[in-house]
Amino acid sequence: MTKNETTVVIALGGNAILQPGQVGTFEEQLVNVDDTCRRIARMVVDGYRVVVTHGNGPQVGNILIQNETAAKLVAPMPMDVCGAESQGQIGYMLEQCLSNHLRRLRAANPVVTLLTETIVDLNDPSFSRPSKPVGPFYSEGKAKEMALEKGFAMREDAGRGWRRVVPSPEPVGIVQLETIAQLVHGGALVICGGGGGIPVYRARDGALHGVEAVIDKDLAASRLALDLGADILMILTDVSKIYLSYRTPEQRALDRGTWMEMVAYAEAGHFKAGSMGPKVDAAIRFARAGGTAIIAELLDALPALKGEAGTWITPTQRRGRRGERATGR
Repeated sequence: MTKNETTVVIALGGNAILQPGQVGTFEEQLVNVDDTCRRIARMVVDGYRVVVTHGNGPQVGNILIQNETAAKLVAPMPMDVCGAESQGQIGYMLEQCLSNHLRRLRAANPVVTLLTETIVDLNDPSFSRPSKPVGPFYSEGKAKEMALEKGFAMREDAGRGWRRVVPSPEPVGIVQLETIAQLVHGGALVICGGGGGIPVYRARDGALHGVEAVIDKDLAASRLALDLGADILMILTDVSKIYLSYRTPEQRALDRGTWMEMVAYAEAGHFKAGSMGPKVDAAIRFARAGGTAIIAELLDALPALKGEAGTWITPTQRRGRRGERATGR
């Protein structure tokens, strides 16, 4: 195995687990995960220290629908517990597939899934302005009934019906950070922070308590990478690069840019809040602190890590040939 001290935090987008048009059977998800893990295992064999985070939107949404459907037979669980369930479900698939690929490549790295809590601040403005839709759709009448009986914030969603909306607070810290660091430096491939982590807050006495909220997975990945002291934050999605003026006649791909340039592009309105916006925001936060962020298509993960694909967001103005590694942390 190649000697390499570079730590990479990989944030997997939803397409790594569930492709558009699929219904979400276990078999469909496992095939997608296996293909993703084949690429990640190659990084480990190349000597990178790898930490994997992932989304959980469709999975936790299905768990919430199961809660609703079976509510008369089985007591529904709160959202933080549903998030924990999805971490175990997705972590199991990732862990098994990664272990299988590493074994085929004759790599001895252990793989571990860590149930991960992310600390949020109850004073975060999002708690007074819930905005993240979750769970099934309801009629207006049912939505009003749930708002009265359960105190849920409900909102009409693009003409498709009414849904519950929950806060989406900023990630403040990772509870299991020290454990993750010890595992990574011990040679383990760690799967953690699924779905942005289980949202928790710390009370005045230091005790942790779960809270019903959704943390943006890319911002949580950036927080994890920063606190872990990682060299690279790699956000894998379903587009090959960052584009300016996306889907317009003026569309232009970016190979590389500094975090300050990305801030300027964001302020000019190039990145939509529901798609590339949070990814670029996460990359900016990491690069501003001195790391290198990469946004790339899942299929280009390996060449992107070598500087041959995707968009690199760097901390300085340094530019070289396309494959040159940027200044790290």
